Amino acid sequence: MDVKVSGRHLEITEAIRDYAGKRVAKLPKYFDRIQVVSVVADKKDRTHELEIIVQADRAEPFIGRATGQDLYACIDAAVDKIERQLADHKGKVRHRMGKTAARGG
Repeated sequence: MDVKVSGRHLEITEAIRDYAGKRVAKLPKYFDRIQVVSVVADKKDRTHELEIIVQADRAEPFIGRATGQDLYACIDAAVDKIERQLADHKGKVRHRMGKTAARGG
């Protein structure tokens, strides 16, 4: 899994890069086919906007966005949204696989 952390209108410090990397590193336990995770932070006026884009095999990109005053809280909120999306997707994939196996073909 490749993790890319970038910023628009702000400089990404090593602490932010490490924190985002640690939070994102836990995503494969929800869905194991993740290829690339992009974390893009933006600062507008006094608020931070964060977007996490997860690209996985045989799936549309998963996108989680969060806005707030604290960049760390935005990372947490966006990762929570992505975790929920990945868990739902994994459940759908398993459900489809179960139906196919039950029919015998």
